[in-house]
Amino acid sequence: MSQGNVLITGVSTGIGYFAAQKFVREGYQVYGSVRRQADADRLVEDFGVNFHPLIFDVTDEGAIHATADLLMSTIGGEGLQLLVNNSGLAITGPVQCLSTDEFRQQFEVNFFGLIAVTNAFLPLLGARDKCPHAPGKIINISSVASSSGMPFMTPYGSSKAAVDALSEGLRRELMIYGIDVIVFNPGPIKTPIWDKIVEPNALVRQTVYGKSLMIFHKLSLKQAEGAMPVERFVEKLFKAFRKKKYKTFEVIMRKKFLRYTMARMLVSDRSLDKILYKVLKMKP
Repeated sequence: MSQGNVLITGVSTGIGYFAAQKFVREGYQVYGSVRRQADADRLVEDFGVNFHPLIFDVTDEGAIHATADLLMSTIGGEGLQLLVNNSGLAITGPVQCLSTDEFRQQFEVNFFGLIAVTNAFLPLLGARDKCPHAPGKIINISSVASSSGMPFMTPYGSSKAAVDALSEGLRRELMIYGIDVIVFNPGPIKTPIWDKIVEPNALVRQTVYGKSLMIFHKLSLKQAEGAMPVERFVEKLFKAFRKKKYKTFEVIMRKKFLRYTMARMLVSDRSLDKILYKVLKMKP
């Protein structure tokens, strides 16, 4: 017997893939978004009959609403017990070297895409009159970058800060329906994304930021060595879903007290500026 219905965006790889795997194993019907038919076929083969691929891009509102209408016609009486907004991308580089269009692309996926998906599926989560099922829950995957303000991560961090602010207001608005909203702010998580990190392009390397960017690139690769296993992260996500009341925001990373909590207690913003200036050798 099915435990319920879960929708996860961006399940082709990484956190989304392992989250889909976890919920299928726990007996849930998992609806996972991908952008390509080939990924849909692969995931059905990996996860079996309890996985249902949804083919849409989070920037395509027409496709999102068509999918939501289809699900309403098939599982409307049962609804969704959980929506995990996981889809995202990271555009990096110095703000001075990035175009406004690149910032727009970052926000289209990480922020506006999240809004489009959430609004389309809210009725299935219980935001409707005479809803026949209990209200569901939303978990938004943000990032520790939303509050860290690291150089060269500004587009990504800005989009995730917007997700945090949106989630706070949305949680309070959705209290009227009993729908909860939780935000996970992960630090480095060990997924295949680390294998896709590429060096800054030649054009940017020729700017005043070139040397600092290469140092930052090497430090980013080193972070992968101490990243949290994705399976552990997914266990926390599942626990947050199953628990009736869970904290509204949670930073999730290895050695959190040492790397995050204590640093914020002891190091001021200006002091961190100086540390970064020295570590990244930020001299013109």
